[in-house]
Amino acid sequence: MIDQTKIQELKSGFRGDIVPQGDETYENSRKVYNGMIDKHPAIIAYCADTADVISAVNFGRNNKILIAVRGGGHNGGGLGTCDDGLVIDLSKIKYTRVDTKERTVRAGGGCTWGDVDHATHAFGMATPSGIISTTGVGGLTLGGGIGHITRKCGLSIDNLLEADIVLADGSFVKASKDENPDLFWAIRGGGGNFGIVTSFLFRLHPVDIIIGGPTLWPIEKTVEVMKFYREFITKAPDELNGFFAFLIVPPVPDFPEELHLKKMCGIVWCYTGSQADADKVLAPVKAFGPPALYGIGAMPHPALQSAFDGLYPAGYQWYWRADFVNELTDEAIEKHYENGLKLPTMFSTMHLYPVDGAAGRVGKNDTPWAYRKAKWAEVIVGVDPDPANKDTITKWTKEYWDALHPYSAGGAYVNFMMDEGDERIRATYGENYERLTKIKKKYDPNNLFRVNQNIKPA
Repeated sequence: MIDQTKIQELKSGFRGDIVPQGDETYENSRKVYNGMIDKHPAIIAYCADTADVISAVNFGRNNKILIAVRGGGHNGGGLGTCDDGLVIDLSKIKYTRVDTKERTVRAGGGCTWGDVDHATHAFGMATPSGIISTTGVGGLTLGGGIGHITRKCGLSIDNLLEADIVLADGSFVKASKDENPDLFWAIRGGGGNFGIVTSFLFRLHPVDIIIGGPTLWPIEKTVEVMKFYREFITKAPDELNGFFAFLIVPPVPDFPEELHLKKMCGIVWCYTGSQADADKVLAPVKAFGPPALYGIGAMPHPALQSAFDGLYPAGYQWYWRADFVNELTDEAIEKHYENGLKLPTMFSTMHLYPVDGAAGRVGKNDTPWAYRKAKWAEVIVGVDPDPANKDTITKWTKEYWDALHPYSAGGAYVNFMMDEGDERIRATYGENYERLTKIKKKYDPNNLFRVNQNIKPA
């Protein structure tokens, strides 16, 4: 417990809300997206603005209190919270401003991607923004930012133009290609290691109505579908994105009743062009199999972005494992099939997200994201609402990952990692890791921001 006098010290001049242990809102306030994470911070500071963030950082540093930073709270490993420390929550710093002339959007550090999609879609524009709209802008961006339009528009970090940051010493700086360019380089994939971002400025693209949705096949056709997919998507135009998935079809009206609760494999598509062009590009997909479900149609971009929100509400149990993949070999495909057959719950899945196209044409040293030549980012997730199934989904995820890791590129997308140790972090950043440690030493020499996929100061 932190002394009440110190809590009153923090409250003085603080415009947001301070929630200490014992407060009537504490139990709800300490929850994060992943219900498997059960941490008890000493204080949760809901910052109203950048001034509050500065006050909270100074308070934590001066009192030698462990600091965790929470945006949307989606982090798989629960790295937006901690035991006995200070959670700096940014959810009240929520605003967006679209500049139609410059084709940019500025988003507050507490925004979710749903906030950004809503603001930008009104002007027929978008930026790469994940696949679940309740995800926080900050966490997704600082780790890289894969989305439905990654092959066409790159990662979120490839569209980040500048950021406002509160540093470990409480100072406030801008980071861009012209101001603090070393810091700007580091935050584009280096996670929350270097400071707290209170504002992001993104480049926008003309994306309005997309042609998208799922195609599903019986899981017994996995080997054929994956072989078709690996050839088709890597040769497809950048306008087409499609991620492969295993699933148990949820019993909801969106899917035909005869498919409910069946194990299937599928691809979720997004085409950023006309219906006529989409029909031509996707003709081989419609012909292959044919699919048990061809659920592709025209829809607003935010509709696809939020399509999974209802299926994955906050509070479910999650266990993640991930890797980058350069090549989807026949042997790897057989392993995927074997493990996909063992899907333990309706919410558990494996996704293969393409990270080629525009994202693959950025230099491997231009940002900390070292796997620019990878074709896919793979994630295996055991998910279930019932805590009693925690061990079951964890065991399946680990065994699946163990079987596929030998076929991987070595590292993983940091936003898909749990607490897996220094070796995995080094493997993820590759030859960029040493540069990151030097920048960390410059901006956070005492490693104040260490509740993350931590890069230790050189």
